[in-house]
Amino acid sequence: MEQFKKLGIIKPILRVIEEERFSEPTEIQKQSIPHIFTGRDVIAESATGSGKTLAFGSHILQNIEKGEGIQSLVLAPTRELAEQVSVALRLFGKYQHAKITAIYGGVPIRPQIKRLGKTEIVVGTPGRMLDHINRGTINLDHVEVLVLDEADTMLDMGFIDDVKKIIRACPLDKQILLFSATISKEVNRLANKYMKDPVNVSVEAYVDPSKLTQIYYRISDKMKFSLLLHLLKKEKSGLNMVFCNTQKNTDFIAKNLQKHDIAAVAIHGGLNQKRRTSIMNKFHSAKADVLVCTDVAARGLDIPDVSHVYNYDIPNESKQYVHRIGRTARAGKEGKAISILSKRDYGYFDRVLKDNDVNITEENIPKIEQVAIKWMEKPNPKGKHRYNRHNKR
Repeated sequence: MEQFKKLGIIKPILRVIEEERFSEPTEIQKQSIPHIFTGRDVIAESATGSGKTLAFGSHILQNIEKGEGIQSLVLAPTRELAEQVSVALRLFGKYQHAKITAIYGGVPIRPQIKRLGKTEIVVGTPGRMLDHINRGTINLDHVEVLVLDEADTMLDMGFIDDVKKIIRACPLDKQILLFSATISKEVNRLANKYMKDPVNVSVEAYVDPSKLTQIYYRISDKMKFSLLLHLLKKEKSGLNMVFCNTQKNTDFIAKNLQKHDIAAVAIHGGLNQKRRTSIMNKFHSAKADVLVCTDVAARGLDIPDVSHVYNYDIPNESKQYVHRIGRTARAGKEGKAISILSKRDYGYFDRVLKDNDVNITEENIPKIEQVAIKWMEKPNPKGKHRYNRHNKR
């Protein structure tokens, strides 16, 4: 606790830190908080799950003035991350009774409009934030701190123009705190245009390479699912993430794993917000231990204690491989990244090896049996789906 005190964090937040049993600040907290507290603009290179929410949240919370309107704005790339950040801020600010509102799409806008008139901190996605700005339902005249969380992901998802408009809608003398897993050219250009003499802070990759095992299997297309099922049942594991490239494949894998008694859930961009929230609650509460997901749906999700990452589909973009495996081998814990290659994956996998500094070992195929799987066919004339049993994928 002494190290948190030395950073200048106020007592109400320290009380929560003690209750949550945080033993010492993370590296990003140690490096960024002293600069943030002096009011400097900060560019922090930091991965999801590295403790950055407390880094900017402690500053935001201890400078809030009751009843003075929206004073801090946090932009996040996805609905899930916006919700996670708002939950964390409510936790850290519970003894100050800070009013925090999360705004994102996929849910009715009217309740958000009602809450915005009484809030002090807003956490939101760029699209819904810009919607409120255009409607005139949000007042940003008193914003003192603007946080760009997961900035690289926001730009990758095509939000650059929205982000620029939101920055310009805030007062000129605001403090900007930019957090990003990677500092790309696009992130640098954004920072150079809108930030004032920023301090650059960077911490080493949160994933411990010495704790991460990376392996791959070459297998026929028809045995691909059977191998995944075998590994999920035989590997000693905690939480598992299975990555697919399409929404269709995500649903296919999750449904067939469920049919073979694996507690799996699927999450992708085709689900409404209520369903996505329900799925993540199930995963976080350990009612499911396998999350089948697309890259877009997984962005920004902070999921601790992932022991295994499976690449059922090799990503189309080679850098996504690094983002995927960064979900495991965190905070000194062991982790395993397993790629399952069929013929169509070889080209993408070669690109992963060429573009990234990774050490991946080929493993021999274990003795496995081919299992029955079900494909969902097109709807019949009555609008009902039919399922046929197949033995190949």
